[in-house]
This record gives sequence, structure tokens and C-alpha cells, in this order.
Amino acid sequence: MSLSKSLNSLFALFLAMTFAGCASNEPAPAQTGMQTILYGVVEKITPTTISDEKHPGVGAVLGGVGGGLLGSLVGGGTGRDVAIAVGAIGGAIAGHEVQKKYDTQPGSEIAVRLDSGVLVVVTQPVDPDLKVGDKVMIQGQGESARVTRT
Repeated sequence: MSLSKSLNSLFALFLAMTFAGCASNEPAPAQTGMQTILYGVVEKITPTTISDEKHPGVGAVLGGVGGGLLGSLVGGGTGRDVAIAVGAIGGAIAGHEVQKKYDTQPGSEIAVRLDSGVLVVVTQPVDPDLKVGDKVMIQGQGESARVTRT
């Protein structure tokens, strides 16, 4: 088997495994149990950006495929095999960088002084209704915590 066929077979296997990992027909697990709600006052709101991790690796995969296809158009023989490999690697790197640029959204770091005196900071998408001094509640915990007005 030639190097080109080996690379193509390996690349096809990589793509199949990648897309199989992205596809899921299972619903997200339901959260059970009681939810904690904390009350306080907004002390500070700082603009930030939030990374969207919903489609990890898609940019790299698509860039790698595109780079590999472009590399296959170059030359012939061993030079073509090298061009395919270099194109796939370069495309994967470029695709990952492009995806990072577009997989962000504006957010806010909201510092809330709880009624107990503890300061809590929650990062969430921008809520234009929240302002410093607002009485708020924090629902949830960890990455699912959200600050809303009471």
C-alpha cells in the first residue's frame, strides 16, 4: 500500500471517529435535587468574554480536511504525500484559530455581596437589566450559577 493510500485511510478513520464522537442522540442528564438560592446586592460588573465550548475541535477538523484537499492538488508522488500532510496539519491549526475567534460571546463578571457578607463572583452572559446596587439572587452553582434581579 502506498504512503498516499495509508495517509488517506488514516485520515478517513480520524474523521469518522471525530464525527462519531460529536454525534449524540442522548439527552443531557437532568439535574436532580434541591437548588440553592442566595440573596445579595450587586457591587461590581466587569465586562469579559465567555468561550463557547459547544463545538470543540470542529474548526480543526474542517481546516485539516480543507488543507489536506488543497495539498492533494499539488504535484505527484512523494511530494504530493508531503503536501497533503503539511496541508492537513496547517489547515487544522488555522481552523482551530479561526474557531477560537468566533466561539466567544460577551459576558459579565458580576460581584455580589451576599446578605451573609460573603462576596461571590459569577461569570455569565450579559444581562443589560443588571446594574450596580440591584438586589439580586444567585440561582444554581458552579458553571450553571446565574444572577437575576429579585
